[in-house]
Amino acid sequence: MERIYTTQRWDMADLPLQETLFHNANGYLGVRGALEEGLPQGADTMRGTYINGFYELVPMKQAEKLTNVLEEKESMINVGDPQGLRIAVDGQWFHQLEGEMLSYRRSLDMDAGITSREMVWRSPKGHQVAISFRRLASFVLPEMFTIDCRVTALNFAGTVEVESTQLALVRNYADPNDPRLAHSSQCHLVPAGHVFKGDASYLSVTTRHSGLKLTGGVRHWTDLAPSAARWEYDPQEHQAAYRCTFHLEQGQSLRLVKYCVFADSRRSDDTLAHAMTAMEKGYGRMDWLYEQQRLELDGFWKNAGTCIQGDGEANLSMQFNLYQLFQSAGKDGLCSIAAKGLSGEGYEGHYFWDTEMYMMPFFTLTMPQLARKLLGYRYLTLPQARENARLLGHKKGALYPWRTITGQECSGYFPAGTAQYHIVGDIAYAVANYYIATDDRDYMIREGAEILLETARLWMEVGHEYQGSFRIHCVTGPDEYTCIVNNNYYTNACAQHNLRWAVRAMELLKQWGAYERWAARLQVEPGEAEAFAHAADIMFLPYDEALDINPQDDSFLEKPVWDFDATPPENHPLLLHYHPLQLYRYQVCKQADTVLAHVLFGQLERLETRRNSFAYYEKVTTHDSSLSNCIFCIDACRLGLRAKARSYFGDSIKTDLMNTHGNTKDGIHTANMGGCYLAVVSGFAGLELEENAIRLNPFLPEDWTGLSFRFQYHGSHLAFDMEGDGYTLKLESGRGVTVHTPEGQYQLEEPGQQLAGAVAGAVGQGG
Repeated sequence: MERIYTTQRWDMADLPLQETLFHNANGYLGVRGALEEGLPQGADTMRGTYINGFYELVPMKQAEKLTNVLEEKESMINVGDPQGLRIAVDGQWFHQLEGEMLSYRRSLDMDAGITSREMVWRSPKGHQVAISFRRLASFVLPEMFTIDCRVTALNFAGTVEVESTQLALVRNYADPNDPRLAHSSQCHLVPAGHVFKGDASYLSVTTRHSGLKLTGGVRHWTDLAPSAARWEYDPQEHQAAYRCTFHLEQGQSLRLVKYCVFADSRRSDDTLAHAMTAMEKGYGRMDWLYEQQRLELDGFWKNAGTCIQGDGEANLSMQFNLYQLFQSAGKDGLCSIAAKGLSGEGYEGHYFWDTEMYMMPFFTLTMPQLARKLLGYRYLTLPQARENARLLGHKKGALYPWRTITGQECSGYFPAGTAQYHIVGDIAYAVANYYIATDDRDYMIREGAEILLETARLWMEVGHEYQGSFRIHCVTGPDEYTCIVNNNYYTNACAQHNLRWAVRAMELLKQWGAYERWAARLQVEPGEAEAFAHAADIMFLPYDEALDINPQDDSFLEKPVWDFDATPPENHPLLLHYHPLQLYRYQVCKQADTVLAHVLFGQLERLETRRNSFAYYEKVTTHDSSLSNCIFCIDACRLGLRAKARSYFGDSIKTDLMNTHGNTKDGIHTANMGGCYLAVVSGFAGLELEENAIRLNPFLPEDWTGLSFRFQYHGSHLAFDMEGDGYTLKLESGRGVTVHTPEGQYQLEEPGQQLAGAVAGAVGQGG
């Protein structure tokens, strides 16, 4: 299967969107797909380069100085501009806005891991030249980004000049009308030295307030000897420019490769030495970098390959989504996955609950080693989560911040931020889900059990027993149009699951002989596990008998329903047009909340209650968040609502590649990408994992001819394939696996063995 996205469309209005779609990233470094030749001043462009986890401290203004409400946050910053590469043909500088574009093609090759822009251009003087740029952010040498440029003289012989720039002092993008972006454009960097070593330039900077240091390096390789070449450094602007001149005969080509490296002080004590070492590893080895990029992606697609047959647009979007998740994921244990990955500045590079609930399942099922790295980031920041709990008045436990980079709370508006305590249960859910999928005892002993314990302790601090049930007050669920409520159903269900898994982890550690030392280190008190179990058993889960639904919280059904008919389409998303208090007073949901709880914890309720709840929340949910449609799709699958499931999936899968929300220019929607994968695997395929078995209950949408994917369970590799009315599950390698289907229980004992089944006619109640 060829995984290539191509466009031949060239329009200035499309450029911000193309900057996102054709960005290059590798989990450490991200570069937006801006034009090498630049744009006229005032043009709309987010010309950014980002390092995962590299940040500046910026003010977070509060209306009043309230106790322990933070007034400073971490924000991802634009760290430099290595993209500048201008070409002049006999004195005429190439630009797409001048002369005539005879052909144009821009591509993303997801098998090769590169983007390309290929053009034939006629200058105002009549010179025709073929120009191509190929870009790569290396997966094997994450500090390196390259631009491989080729220039061919088609109808002339003459001079070609190249100007390659390295800008160190750059600004962040800003949109004062969008709360998801920074509100002011400013440069957060100051010069910290420059070095020319041979034909390479190294510029160092430090952040003004966080004190982080970064060094960027640039070096050029050409296949023709230039008639003249020189570096120039501007100390006032702290930027370097490399200028070289060539003579080309008609039909002759020039190849110039620009090698760019970045090194930061969060990962290296000597950023200059680190950058120089990285340059030496990659310089002059472009063909090796291409080869290694393809090999890395061969392994990725072998494990993560997911194919939808019968809907070309949906299948291409799925490939794009999975590729972007791989590009976005931090792979060093020091960072995670931002809401926009490394594709743009939306949400300031912060990590949310999205990682654990929407993206982590993909990595857990396909790349468990990387999933453990991502979970390792949460363990690394556990001390900050404990401190955050103390700031919020809790004597015990860990409260993870709603949005963060290094573990500090970066949410300024606490009703829709810090109050979302469910993030504690979300992270605990990811820990448990990882163990269920991998049987990784070492992880549970070293990190997982401690996270489960500290998060369970937090719930005991937040909640209380009242009239025979455990209740949790003054929290906000996933629905950010309903804030600071009592007994949010999703939050309480997450807390119950968290408490039960803390108890389960203690049982497992006892079985493995690892409990005593662990319990002594963490000062586990006698009866603590029993208290967790009791709170979980009596957890209050809101239920309305008259409607036979689960209310979103104690007061949700008391509110009037929002007047959707009187809300014009241009007023969506509502948060950009209505005061928060106006939204809080109505039954209106931004995204899946109770429906998400039913997807994760469906075993808690009767099928009819879940069906009634789904129908109820369909009417009051705007899906203003990209996290919503994919969840409604999964629930519709499990409720047997096939047409609805297909409709919700269609709305969700094309969010970025087809720009269906109209805001992909700000960056990709990584959570939705993970959610779409879940919609396929957990929804249409009906895959659910248990500690000692897996469950399948699949169906195929009418307009699809097939569906296939690979996944891992307890170290075994399995392949699922569905076509027409039947499906197969094959054990490709590893130990035996128990499988439950609507037809019965089966055992796959040996590699090569497979089971075959019929597609379900109706979906059962499984959770």
